[in-house]
Amino acid sequence: MKAPAFDFARPKDLDEALKLLRQGGRPAAGTQSLGPMLNLRVAHPALLVDIRGIEELRATSESDEAVMLGACVTHAEIEDRRVPDPTGGLMASVAANIAYRAVRNRGTIGGSLAHADPAADWPTVLTLLNAVAVIAGPQGQREVAVESFATGIFTTVLAADELLVALVIPKRSPRARYGYWKFCRKAGEFAQAIGAALHDPERDELRAVMGALQGPPYLLPDGELNDAALATAGDDAYSRQLHVVALRRAVAQITE
Repeated sequence: MKAPAFDFARPKDLDEALKLLRQGGRPAAGTQSLGPMLNLRVAHPALLVDIRGIEELRATSESDEAVMLGACVTHAEIEDRRVPDPTGGLMASVAANIAYRAVRNRGTIGGSLAHADPAADWPTVLTLLNAVAVIAGPQGQREVAVESFATGIFTTVLAADELLVALVIPKRSPRARYGYWKFCRKAGEFAQAIGAALHDPERDELRAVMGALQGPPYLLPDGELNDAALATAGDDAYSRQLHVVALRRAVAQITE
């Protein structure tokens, strides 16, 4: 099956991209999710806006408090540590286990978050890290905590004329420990269950997140498993147990 016909534009900067979105355009970065959707005719935009070449979306910066990654930074760039990693290797390790290298060469961190597939890695990781999404639109820029970014399966707070520009990830102390575990049927597939944990004793910070749920990642209050979290893991005992084990294994990594 072939994709339906559409117009194509490659804006030179963010302002031009936003103008095209106001005209009904749909943004495209790595197209690792959008491409198959076009071929299956699940998505049928009249205008596709290629945002990969926009400098503002590929920029990175680092301060004493945080790292900023442009939305079009690829998984491979994170895997190869060609961009700052505020987690001392967690983000590089997660990126290295996303799909296959060909996908990682094109897929982007911002595209993954904006697509809001519950089984994807970055929504869970960025929720764990208490990251902030920087969004640009007709009224200027606004910031949204990643834990509030997804509103459901494949749905987010982004309006049709808004674009995810960057992600701001707070730094932790050198003593911070990170844990991440996911279950997949085979290497390269989307996860069936994800557990993630963070402990920074110097900042008295403990966070734990369950991912690959029937909705957005679930941030556990005080890092403790509860019935509300289990309810999002599925209706059957197998799915719930898979998520419990994933979380326990992630927690074990920060306590070893």
